[in-house]
Amino acid sequence: MDKISFIGGPVPLPLFIFVHMSILLWVPLSLFSLLTVIQLYYYIRYFRLLAFYKNKGIDAQMEHAVSVIVCARDEADEIEVNLPGILVQSYRSTHEIVVVNDNSHDDTKYLLEGLYKQFKQLHILELKQEAVHIPGKKFPLSMGIKAAKYELLLLTDADCVPASEHWLKKMQDAFAPGIEIVLGYGAYKKKPGILNKLVRFDAFHTAIQYLSSALGGKPYMGVGRNLAYKKELFFRHKGFATHHHFSGGDDDLFVNGASTRTNTAVVIDADAFTYSSAPSSWNEWVVQKERHNTAGKYYKGKDRWRLGCYIVSHFLYYPVFFAALFTFDWRWVLAIFLCRMLTQGIVFGRAMKKLGESDLLPFYWIWDFWMFFYYFIFVSSLWKKPKAQWN
Repeated sequence: MDKISFIGGPVPLPLFIFVHMSILLWVPLSLFSLLTVIQLYYYIRYFRLLAFYKNKGIDAQMEHAVSVIVCARDEADEIEVNLPGILVQSYRSTHEIVVVNDNSHDDTKYLLEGLYKQFKQLHILELKQEAVHIPGKKFPLSMGIKAAKYELLLLTDADCVPASEHWLKKMQDAFAPGIEIVLGYGAYKKKPGILNKLVRFDAFHTAIQYLSSALGGKPYMGVGRNLAYKKELFFRHKGFATHHHFSGGDDDLFVNGASTRTNTAVVIDADAFTYSSAPSSWNEWVVQKERHNTAGKYYKGKDRWRLGCYIVSHFLYYPVFFAALFTFDWRWVLAIFLCRMLTQGIVFGRAMKKLGESDLLPFYWIWDFWMFFYYFIFVSSLWKKPKAQWN
């Protein structure tokens, strides 16, 4: 019989092969267990914070002067539908609505002039020249911030409508002493169809990450559909100077650079959400996601590392799960899998209820499996050049 020399003497070849094959069979299970531990760490360390979050009572009912800023470019239809919801906010203190009309060629100008006759708190800023070497939304937003009269800035988009007339009040309430940034939830309106559910789950999945991270003292992004910060903070960080060449990032990259563990708060309140229409076609959604995802490579190194660990472990989870399932005792593999799914179901269920997305819960396991294909589809965002036009 053939033998192989080994420490301690020769070993029969069949035994040598058997031992090494047995060791190799443990590799998928070991890797699957490691990925499960990593995933559970994020659910328990971070996502749990949003899922079990309880609103704190506001001791001082102080109302600050607030400038709400909306940038619009050829969005007359959206303004007609959504802007009245901002103009009729129930807010007794001083406030203004600054709408920056960025070189629109539709009826935006005339629509805004008509609304001004009824709402004197509306401040219209007309931009008639394109910014040179500053792509995207950054220039009109900077002009809106510069023109704003008040220290507290509340940002949203022309295609967004507040969930209630208390949106402005709820968002400004979070500006306790030391707080300079407030993150809100920008949801999508519910409509029939699988694409709408995919888009809404993606928005929820993004929100549970950035809101939970902020609650855990590690804020890294916000969304321009529902975001507030102080004017002084904007100028102290020289606005968007560090990433002015990049068309996106007017929301998440600014928050990534200006946020700290102590200066950022979140508002989790159904009255303080904003809602916008979800992309109506697959291509529209892909273009939107690629533009948003491209900003991620400009995050701080520690934030890229933390997000990267979660994404990689999530991406590899199902391929390694099936590999372990067919190479080891399926009962052990399934037990590990169910432990993660149960934890995920509890955390996602409570978080979805907090964010008004409970109808997505019965299919959370499908959305989880879908994320493998999601990461595969959008991995090209890491090297693609973003579109210069912001709208």
